[in-house]
Amino acid sequence: MAPGALPLVGHAWSLLRDPLGFAGALPAHGDLVQVRLGPVRAYVPCHPDLLVRVLRQGRVFDKGGPFYDRARSVLGNGVGTCRDAEHRRQRRLLQPAFDAAHLERYSEVMARQFTALADRWRHDQVIDAYPALYEAALRTVLDTLFSTRADTGAVERVHRSVETILDHLFRRMFLPPSLLRLPTPANRRFDRALADLRHGVAALIADHRRTDRDRGDLLSTMLATRRHADGGRAGGGLSDAEIADQVLTMLVAGAEPVASTLAWALWLLAEHPATADQVARESREVLGSRPPRGADVPDLVRTGQVVCETLRLYPPGWLFTRVTSAPVELAGRTLPAGATVLFMAPVLHRRADLYPRPQRFDPDRWEPARAAALPHGAFSPFGGGARQCIGNAYAMTETVLALAIITGRWRVRRAPGTDARPAAMATNLRPRRLLLHLTERPGPARAGSAAPGEAST
Repeated sequence: MAPGALPLVGHAWSLLRDPLGFAGALPAHGDLVQVRLGPVRAYVPCHPDLLVRVLRQGRVFDKGGPFYDRARSVLGNGVGTCRDAEHRRQRRLLQPAFDAAHLERYSEVMARQFTALADRWRHDQVIDAYPALYEAALRTVLDTLFSTRADTGAVERVHRSVETILDHLFRRMFLPPSLLRLPTPANRRFDRALADLRHGVAALIADHRRTDRDRGDLLSTMLATRRHADGGRAGGGLSDAEIADQVLTMLVAGAEPVASTLAWALWLLAEHPATADQVARESREVLGSRPPRGADVPDLVRTGQVVCETLRLYPPGWLFTRVTSAPVELAGRTLPAGATVLFMAPVLHRRADLYPRPQRFDPDRWEPARAAALPHGAFSPFGGGARQCIGNAYAMTETVLALAIITGRWRVRRAPGTDARPAAMATNLRPRRLLLHLTERPGPARAGSAAPGEAST
């Protein structure tokens, strides 16, 4: 058992107060460490071999436990939350929407959204980075996955609903179901946000059905499986309920991880200007003055290294739970059926024997020879095995392109008022308040941009 458990809450207080510090200290207590989340006893794999077993053996270490049980009650039974028995069929039906051809089309939207964001900023302006990045990422999700160029009001409504859901989802892990049913102000806010978002999802699906054509997006792919299946029975296409759950999952989970990673990356580059200059030079050499596209990502080598190092230090999805479906031996001890296992990427990402000086920002770790020497399981920001995030290539493409666009255009410095600690009780690991001062890099004038020294708006 890890030390420091408190009466009633166990290690939950330490976990929520300092998630990275708590995770980084666990390997000192063994390869498999028991912790307590309120009344729930859980086991944390702290060795890469153990984590690989948990992630690859999805039938034995199934999606369940405090996180996924709560997530299913909110988001439904989508590909990210469903049990192992239902996963293969759902993933097979959704995978075509994330193939290389679709991703290349999506990359045009990604580039357009983040170029528009960079164009709105002004020289000598101070921005609150995370909300701005989140809005651009959410617009990208709406446009690429659902072919919806929503107006500002619609984006703000979705943003408010998703923000409320994510802010409450994690803390609901630690509350008994009886408390979640009480008509408290927090519960009412959560219920309203979820109802509003489900209403928006129903409108998106209805709009697609009216046109009855393939728009080349995720929702079109899902609706096509419904039309071609024999009444949506088991083994066929996605049912209406499953389609709604998939859309809700993508709306909630599709934007915040990208925005969080970009915010941390910009903060790290603000602290390491020489690396920021390398990324900017690479951006201009690879992209020039033309719009970026997905095919550019392999050539944005330094940018990709910065993104990987950011994901190592600040993986957005930092805590998930699994539950054993049968008794299983792990690290020399037998876990009974129904045991909770915690998957915490920072535990491995901050091991000094895997990453020397693990607290240090060092993109050189991701040079090919060094990265290839890492054992399986040492780097797992998107999970692993058959349940690896279906949108991992989508997220990496968007993050690399967005960082290249922003850094090629702007120098960033940390502004007074920044609080770069991880937000408390957040589902995704994001900074509390990241204020950045912008200085435009010298270069050819761009449409919609202000010249250096011009007053900001």
